[in-house]
Amino acid sequence: MSRWYEASRPREVKNGIKARSQRGSIGQTWWSRRFIDILESICDTGRLTRGRAYARRGQVASLHVAPGLVRADVQGSRPKPYKVQLKIEAYDAGDWADLAQELATRAVHRAKLLAGEMPPEIEEVFDSLSLPLFPEQPELELDCSCPDWGRPCKHVSAALYVLAEAFDDDPFLILLWRGRTREDLLADLRGHATDDEGPRRPKLLDVEDVPFTARLDDFFTGGRVRHPTPSAAPADLLLRALEPPAVKVRNIPLPDLLRPVYRGLASE
Repeated sequence: MSRWYEASRPREVKNGIKARSQRGSIGQTWWSRRFIDILESICDTGRLTRGRAYARRGQVASLHVAPGLVRADVQGSRPKPYKVQLKIEAYDAGDWADLAQELATRAVHRAKLLAGEMPPEIEEVFDSLSLPLFPEQPELELDCSCPDWGRPCKHVSAALYVLAEAFDDDPFLILLWRGRTREDLLADLRGHATDDEGPRRPKLLDVEDVPFTARLDDFFTGGRVRHPTPSAAPADLLLRALEPPAVKVRNIPLPDLLRPVYRGLASE
């Protein structure tokens, strides 16, 4: 008995985003695995399996993460790629101010984030403010321009798996999806670090301002300039005072990598 439809294969995509994992689970870090676990608990297993195969074939032509919305083009069997949208709630400035303040009170969390790491406990911080880090049903809205009525369809599933691997590469994409860029969050944390460390500390080039008339006797002998004592300055003062170089290592600004090293040396 013949089937009522013709089986079709997806068109090959040139330079598509191909999942690195070609067998087994997708997602290597705790945060991407957490995301995949949520997906597999709320989505149809069969459709996820077909989407995983699409992701491994490189059928996702493009993926773009923005606050509250991930857009993807996924190539199926038709000439034009299908348009996929993955929507969640993007938290507003007030919510992120509360999150930054809470994260800043936890020194280890703040240090790891400033170093480009995603501490596992960060999810608890979000939950404590009733602001989930990862989307769960029914918050997660999955849309595709394909005619398949099921959600998620294989195109959406492929985009979700590719997104999980993007999270592996850059955990700050999760926070961007929730509405805060990496740069803005780290700036907030640095600001809280300055505000929470008590009175203003002396700047690197702070010296006592002595009137010229009081320096006539020793002006040509150098005199004595009072610099702040080393113990009064934070370990990473140089990183704060100097213009940061335009150098990144695995997308992490160089000062953020050096900061924990400076502090470690100062504590010895």
